[in-house]
Amino acid sequence: MNKLIGVIAAMLSLICMIMAGCSSGSEGNLSNQGETGEPPNGGFAQIPQELAEIPADYYSEADEQGTLVELDYDTYESFSYEEGTQPLRKRAIVYLPYGYSEEENYNIVYLMHGGWSNETTNLGTPSAPSSFKNVIDNAIQSGAFAPLIIVCPTYNNTNENGQDSDNYSLALQLTRNYHNELVNDLIPAVEGRYAGYAESASEQDLIAARDHRAFMGFSMGSVTTWRTFEYCLDDFRYFFPSSGAITSSGEYMDNIVENSGYADNDFFIWGMSGTNDFAYSQFTAQMNAMFGAEHFARAGNEAEGNIAYTVKEGYSHNAQAAQEYFYNALCWVWSNMNRQYYTADTRITDVISDPAFGDYGRLIFPVDEWYYSGDTLGSLSMTWYTHIDPDKTVEICNYLKTQAVNGQTIFYDIYTDEEKAANPDLENTGLFFFRGERNAPFAVTCAGGGWAYVAAMHDSFPHALELSKRGYNAFAIIYRPGAQTAYEDLARALSFIFENAEELGINTDGYSLWGGSAGARMAAELGSYGAAEYGGDNIPKPAAVVMQYTGYSGCNPEGEPATFVCVGERDGIASWRTMQRRVEALAAMGVTTEFHVYKGLGHGFGLGTGTAAEGWFGLAVSF
Repeated sequence: MNKLIGVIAAMLSLICMIMAGCSSGSEGNLSNQGETGEPPNGGFAQIPQELAEIPADYYSEADEQGTLVELDYDTYESFSYEEGTQPLRKRAIVYLPYGYSEEENYNIVYLMHGGWSNETTNLGTPSAPSSFKNVIDNAIQSGAFAPLIIVCPTYNNTNENGQDSDNYSLALQLTRNYHNELVNDLIPAVEGRYAGYAESASEQDLIAARDHRAFMGFSMGSVTTWRTFEYCLDDFRYFFPSSGAITSSGEYMDNIVENSGYADNDFFIWGMSGTNDFAYSQFTAQMNAMFGAEHFARAGNEAEGNIAYTVKEGYSHNAQAAQEYFYNALCWVWSNMNRQYYTADTRITDVISDPAFGDYGRLIFPVDEWYYSGDTLGSLSMTWYTHIDPDKTVEICNYLKTQAVNGQTIFYDIYTDEEKAANPDLENTGLFFFRGERNAPFAVTCAGGGWAYVAAMHDSFPHALELSKRGYNAFAIIYRPGAQTAYEDLARALSFIFENAEELGINTDGYSLWGGSAGARMAAELGSYGAAEYGGDNIPKPAAVVMQYTGYSGCNPEGEPATFVCVGERDGIASWRTMQRRVEALAAMGVTTEFHVYKGLGHGFGLGTGTAAEGWFGLAVSF
């Protein structure tokens, strides 16, 4: 087996050298973006910083099981496909989710096998399903991803001399030829029979549904994925290659995009591999070449780029790695869509008690219930706050659950179990993590609540979510009410973040503190005097502080961070003039400042959606 792997590695290296060319172009960009290429639902779903492992119990049979069916279809031998002289009858294995209905529309994934394999390798057959089929069932049942259709085809041709994929050089040629069969025969056969998004199996309708179609594969299936990108951009938006390359030339890949007629934001590629995989070096060479090419921009979501690459430390070229790559891709793709676990009519208590949140669900809303009213997400009201956006409340709750069911850690304790046992008040503290891009700077958002409670759902969660959409790593702190304890908790939180920066995947340089009302006082106080002043570690002070609607007037004559302030003209709780005087004092010290007062607005307007303050958040991010 080791000898066989060595031969494959050598052949991959030779092929890459033959096909290699010089990478061209400047830094990747989205210069060709057009209105027709906007990603579905905004495209802000973040590629995870680390791949989630498949839960062990997912390999057991689920209560709600999907169905495998055999789909036979007509095609032609691939080398003489255009002549149509050698008809073939081929088979694909199709996965239909539990509860499949012709009245619904399902996204469709085409999942290609690797070498020495066939259409039954990934999911098995109707009579002998694989354990990975159980993974798909359990993932859909738990909500890790929405119900979808998976098609397992094969690039194997006639198999006249044994299974074609056993012949490495033949398999390479078959993957290059496969696009003819895929587009002309398989996709129409699948989507003419099963309920995808195409209105019919006509070429025009199939192309119109490309946003709802993905192609993925491992090893030789990855090679097929790249060839599908090369020849089938008309039919696919999403591509998930793993551990299998076709070139090390960025120019070669650029030419594919230029010749396709599609804009740079009309597709998204997420590549995956492992450091102990014999194909890792060639695959990484191709990814790096694309990062430096003109038509590819590396990013953590569709809104900001069109290519991502995640490497799993220690993973090899085997089925476990392949299945984990597939699982993570399925959890991410279309995650902007069909993820409505909650609606405006969902009861707040149902969110708090949702098992996905473990024992920290109680901290999503104020612990002291008398500071908020309303039974549902859509009717939430909180003391001292205005302009609470029900749509944002629903979005945040769905985001948190999506991250949780996908295996992402979204809540971190900042105190140890021993400390909490000694002081029970510490139980209601911690950090909610809204992930951005790996190694991007971080921010901590601090909600107000008059030192009586923590109004995170309106005053810090929305800010953290929007920061994460822009690539920043954002933490929303839950703290003990009271000025002194709040300052201490923020100092402890900052110390925790700095101490665990590598594990969290964040950059501690140039971090910022954000806050509204009492939370703005927290941000300003720690910005002025640092974490060590309140029992934290001796860490750098923030590069910037962003403050909303508060009356804080203190200044540290030894130095202050850059400060952005926005307030409402009709704030009856904290006069905007107090903040104006502080900003003027900071400016006199030489501190960079920006100040906005919005006419007609009172206290607690949050993101300001639909108010005179709408747009302040973008100004603060640019500050």
